[in-house]
Amino acid sequence: MRLPSRLASRLARSFTPLAALALAAACASKPVEEKAVSPKATSAAPSATAKAATDPPPAGGSGAAAPALRKAVIGDFGLDLSARNRNVKPGDDFYACANGAWYDSFAIPPDHSSYGAFDQLDELSKKRVREIIEQAAAARIAAGTPEQQIGDYYAAFMDETAIEANGLAPAEPDLKRIAAAGTREAIARLFGEPGFASLFDVDLPADFKNPDRYAVVITESTLGLPDRDYYLKDDPQLKELRAKYVAYIEQMLTLGGVSDAKALAHEIMTFETAASKVQWPIEKRRDVDATYNPRSKEQLLAFAPGFPWQPFFAAMQLGAREDLVLGELSAIRDMAELFGRTSVPTLRGFLTFHYLSSHAPYLPKRFDEARFAFYGQAMHGQPQQRERWKRAVDAVDGALGESIGRLYVAQYFPPESKAKMQQLVADLRTALGERIDALDWMTPQTKSRAHEKLAMFMPKIGYPDKWKDYATLVIRRDDLIGNVRRAVEWDWNYQVARLDKPVDRAEWHMTPQTVNAYYNPSNNEIVFPAAILQPPFFDPNADAAVNYGAIGAVIGHEMGHGFDDQGRKFGPDGALQDWWTPQDEKEFKARTARLIEEFSAFEALPGLKVNGANTIGENIGDLGGLNMAHEAYRISLQGQPAQVLADLSGDQRFFLAYAQVWRSKYRDGALRELVLSDVHSPAEFRVNGPLPNIDDWYAAFNVQPGDKLYIKPDKRVRIW
Repeated sequence: MRLPSRLASRLARSFTPLAALALAAACASKPVEEKAVSPKATSAAPSATAKAATDPPPAGGSGAAAPALRKAVIGDFGLDLSARNRNVKPGDDFYACANGAWYDSFAIPPDHSSYGAFDQLDELSKKRVREIIEQAAAARIAAGTPEQQIGDYYAAFMDETAIEANGLAPAEPDLKRIAAAGTREAIARLFGEPGFASLFDVDLPADFKNPDRYAVVITESTLGLPDRDYYLKDDPQLKELRAKYVAYIEQMLTLGGVSDAKALAHEIMTFETAASKVQWPIEKRRDVDATYNPRSKEQLLAFAPGFPWQPFFAAMQLGAREDLVLGELSAIRDMAELFGRTSVPTLRGFLTFHYLSSHAPYLPKRFDEARFAFYGQAMHGQPQQRERWKRAVDAVDGALGESIGRLYVAQYFPPESKAKMQQLVADLRTALGERIDALDWMTPQTKSRAHEKLAMFMPKIGYPDKWKDYATLVIRRDDLIGNVRRAVEWDWNYQVARLDKPVDRAEWHMTPQTVNAYYNPSNNEIVFPAAILQPPFFDPNADAAVNYGAIGAVIGHEMGHGFDDQGRKFGPDGALQDWWTPQDEKEFKARTARLIEEFSAFEALPGLKVNGANTIGENIGDLGGLNMAHEAYRISLQGQPAQVLADLSGDQRFFLAYAQVWRSKYRDGALRELVLSDVHSPAEFRVNGPLPNIDDWYAAFNVQPGDKLYIKPDKRVRIW
């Protein structure tokens, strides 16, 4: 989920486009006879898709490929068979086995730092959104309507002639306010205003302990580099990047007309480095127990006296709010102390630089190109800036996402897709329930509570039942910077206005046109936007095994987040509570420790290994999701043997579909950022990591001792 702060990782577990390392290329293996799971009284009825694609062959038939009723978008039944490298043994490198030919022949587009299935769908979504927006822009409809707002925001972004002619003038009012801030109190007030940088993020999510009310949550903020390791790690590439970052700060200040930019750039870097030293490591920030600390405002003032909190809260319209939740306690305290001993000119420089950097996409080319040269080329190795229309679509989408979503859904999300997804979710829910019953390490008491939580899962599919009304947001065709400012302010005012109201559990935190999915623990909900419900993730005409291996594993992944190392701490109603017996908690932690160890051994780049502790939640989601999806697929067979299609058994198609969903390529800089600052493992390891822990994968591809991915049965990690 795209939220404005680090709190995002604790509010929802989201899919993000990922990539992998160089591979060999896909596989050949004779189909293995599969034993179908007998249908049970509690099993959900198979979906229409499953029935169409898994009917047994006619009597006397061989089980060879029976034609699908309607052709799938990808191949004959949903798999890209040409992507495989048939020279790679499945048990040596299944990711390369499934995707190697594609990997060897595919070149990352020059305007991307990575590319995979998520990016492929995102490109399609952007093209569709562009058509919607450009139709609105050409219509010139009455002010205040969604079409007027969408069209005028886009037109303002695309009007490069006006942007160049206006120069820095549209930003001058904000820059003058920064320049006039002569005290730490004035700086703190700007820290609190929407659109300005800060050492602290303030979000207004559902309260983790009382999810029916909103909370004011204060956490450490991100800085100019992705994470603390970028400032502190003794790595040649990162040292070089730090030097380029200082040069970028100087360049941006110079473009903004700041005198003595070189010296100020070094002061800003020293300040940010000092802040990074007191920030928490990424894996520690995931701990919802450690980052949920209720405090009164009076307690905060006593705990972190170095920062002028009162003007900060006043600027955020939170001056009367007395109850707070603090995140990373020591970081908040120490950054407040750092603020108190940093000179006002340095703090002004920090605000000025970050204002210019964050607003560079809306300023003349010299600003935008400088930003891309650092963040795109230097950091990620991306050769070429994305076309301006794509950046315009992102900007409008960020400000008016649900208005676009309403139009998108009307054109691109048929009702039958939602109905079939609802059935798949029901199938996965049944499968997870049966797997909970079968767990040999969990006590009946905790199993009962797990069933309670599963029963209260809230699936949201395609689009929200009600839409945001942006009617009061003023958008002008001749005022791009003003549009950006007003949109940020509107969003913050929208959140503040509902602060004392009950939590709106119908709200979505993604738009329908977003290629992603998420689990929100405070709502105990799994959410699947319309844009992800397309090939290669979901195709109503694809083979059932393919759909279960692709979108089924996505559904299972999000369900799995409800029971991962952090999600398991939330109860059926979304409240943070301990519902595990000590015995079960100990056993769960022992099993997750083994999964952490497995993933920590994976090397993404020479000398750079995956952080198994940081990625454990996503890795549990992948492993559990695969198990749930496979169970649901086998139940859908209704006791019948699966068809053989293109010499592939049902189980083989299931696992190949999962692997092909994650095929990706990354430039080194983007892969480095993923490993150092993201909770997801690189794509290669999202395939080669969980599969060796699944017995049915061994049977499907005849994986034997001596194969590189082989794990002894008693060493395989079994959680959900």
